[in-house]
Amino acid sequence: MACMKLGTKPDIFRLEDHTWQCTSGLPSDVIIEIGETSFNLHKFPLISRSALLAKLIGDNPDEDAPVCSVHLNDIPGGCKAFELIAKFCYCIKLELTSHNVISLRCASDYLQMTDDYGEENLITQTETFLQQVFTTWSDTMDALESCEEVLSDAEDLNLISRCIDSLAIKACSGQNPYNPPPTATSPVNNITQTSIIWNGVPTSNKPHTFGDDWWYKDVSFLGLHLYKRLIQTMESQGMKAETIAGSLVGYAKKYIPLMNRQSSFNDASHSKPVSAPSAADQRALLEEIVELLPNRKRIVGTKFLIRLLRTALVLHVSPSCRENLEKRVGAQLDSAVLDDILIPNQGFNSVDTLYDIDCFQRILDYFMSMAMDTTSTQCSPCIIEEGLEDVPQSLTSLTSVANLVDSFLSDVAADVNMKLSKFQSLAVAVPDYARPQSDGIYRALDIFLKAHPWLTDCEREQICRLMNIQKLSLDASTHAAQNERLPLRVIVQVLFFEQLRLRTSIAGWFFVSENLENSQSQDQMNSTKNDGEVVRSQGIGEMRERVVELERESIATSWLDRNPGRRFLTCLRNERRCGWIGWFDEHMCPRSVEVIPGLIRSMDKLQ
Repeated sequence: MACMKLGTKPDIFRLEDHTWQCTSGLPSDVIIEIGETSFNLHKFPLISRSALLAKLIGDNPDEDAPVCSVHLNDIPGGCKAFELIAKFCYCIKLELTSHNVISLRCASDYLQMTDDYGEENLITQTETFLQQVFTTWSDTMDALESCEEVLSDAEDLNLISRCIDSLAIKACSGQNPYNPPPTATSPVNNITQTSIIWNGVPTSNKPHTFGDDWWYKDVSFLGLHLYKRLIQTMESQGMKAETIAGSLVGYAKKYIPLMNRQSSFNDASHSKPVSAPSAADQRALLEEIVELLPNRKRIVGTKFLIRLLRTALVLHVSPSCRENLEKRVGAQLDSAVLDDILIPNQGFNSVDTLYDIDCFQRILDYFMSMAMDTTSTQCSPCIIEEGLEDVPQSLTSLTSVANLVDSFLSDVAADVNMKLSKFQSLAVAVPDYARPQSDGIYRALDIFLKAHPWLTDCEREQICRLMNIQKLSLDASTHAAQNERLPLRVIVQVLFFEQLRLRTSIAGWFFVSENLENSQSQDQMNSTKNDGEVVRSQGIGEMRERVVELERESIATSWLDRNPGRRFLTCLRNERRCGWIGWFDEHMCPRSVEVIPGLIRSMDKLQ
């Protein structure tokens, strides 16, 4: 730590209660009062160094009084600073350090201790020492922290800006002051000075390496005002955005308890305890942190941004701050996970849902609006280039968000206060091509139907339109075919598309089998070929008959056999009597009529 020694005389001051006495042997003729503390001193040493004291003592109306009284309640640094100034005036030994030089500089300027009142007066001495302080990181940090005690005076004297500029230059230079430079080598007994002898064996003393975050801990002890100015100065001088963002994250976690309830607010390595700030202070700090965050995508982790948003909602930050955070989260929503986006409702909405549905809706809308704005209108969404992983319109990002939305809907669907309109709004926000399968949205709407049994048939059919039945997996289709909560029309559509899928699969199998048969027949003898074709033709003929039977019976029979309600069987019987073909022509695809004969024959067998 930098230090400058001034004065040559021994200390002659003694504190008695709240009064400082000078034990030089001469009676005091001036009393300097600062608050509740008094200094019984002598006029000559003071007026020979300070223009202000010379004026105040000279203007004393009671000149004949043996003792003159002067009040200095506004002196920067208070009693501690004036104690050192009094010692300087009496040429008593004292030390200038990085901790007291700022307050002494401000106090000496307040007392007008210029060189007109003695050579190398205190203003000159403190300015000379400040140049030494600014050469090292740790001393400059100590000086900047001490500015908190005399903030307005240090600001007027431009001391804060000088400290901040010095720190910013050192942080941006890329050199770590805590990593000492290598010393020059000189041969001594064939061992260099940079070598360490351990147990008689020389080893090289390699300097430790540090990352770009070596200054995080030091600046985290600054107040918000000084910290903000330091960060802004570093940014203006070219500090990397990632490095600045890392410092902001650490600062927010340290001083906003709601960000990390398990964090401690006392650092054993620092002399000053850090008390938990009030809710108002946390709100102001959070708004400043959000403002200072660099405007770059993925500069901060999505998990941290969502935690910051949760805290912002609890602290009731300004609408502009909340909107800023929601946009930041929306810009990188594709990297979020379900646990993060389940933000508890803080009671802002009229509907008392467990989770904040409106907040997630705004985040999702911003993600999709950004995706649509950056997507070319001439380019089909089905041919989006997958290699562009950083842009939100990529298929990978959209698919991730679609899966996230489906998972979110599955969690909130069980809430009885969840409205159908909000469920639909979230589900349709993601385009259908972003969902490779409809299993996720099917699971969500099934939970919603179970939690809302009072929905009308029209509303049930309306919500079922949110899923693409053709994208259901085999397991999901099997479940849907037996789901009594689904409308009858949806169940029939599921069965119909399952039959088409089965027919397509079998047709593809025949195509491969015939190609394989033709390729193998070319390598065989004519006699063997003829015999083999007869055998294969007989087997294929039997297989075709079996396939036809499966198409007509397997799906309907198995489903009807498992369906406990038999409501579909009763419906079809009634429709058979009343003209079921016309009903299906009106409600279903014309090709679905091909399914009905097989279903009817299966019903007859079941009877």
